[in-house]
Amino acid sequence: MFSHIMVGADDTAAAKRFYDATLGVVGVRPGMVDDKGRAIYMTPTGVFIITKPINGEPASCANGATIGFAMTSPEQADAWHAAGIANGGTTCEDPPGRRDGAFGPLYLAYLRDPAGNKLCAMHRLPA
Repeated sequence: MFSHIMVGADDTAAAKRFYDATLGVVGVRPGMVDDKGRAIYMTPTGVFIITKPINGEPASCANGATIGFAMTSPEQADAWHAAGIANGGTTCEDPPGRRDGAFGPLYLAYLRDPAGNKLCAMHRLPA
């Protein structure tokens, strides 16, 4: 469904350190930096890009938006969360753990990246 996701950051170097660490937990190689200073993470299932806003205004996170990353296990979600905290992220929502709801049992871990974007590591648990 998605071709790419792009988020803004005023400090793209700090954002790259954060995403190199958190996406590295799920096997994504460190981002490459293009001639415009954007950090780009390419995978067979999509592209994730960090950039300074093109209009020159300060970056801001979207209120109500969350970017979710698929995890293979609760342990991987915990490692992702720990890597994020160690690299400038801040925890948000409830602590990492199981949530039961309309979509079945999930293991979720939430962070805000250094620019304030809300992220979620999600693993679908067996019913």
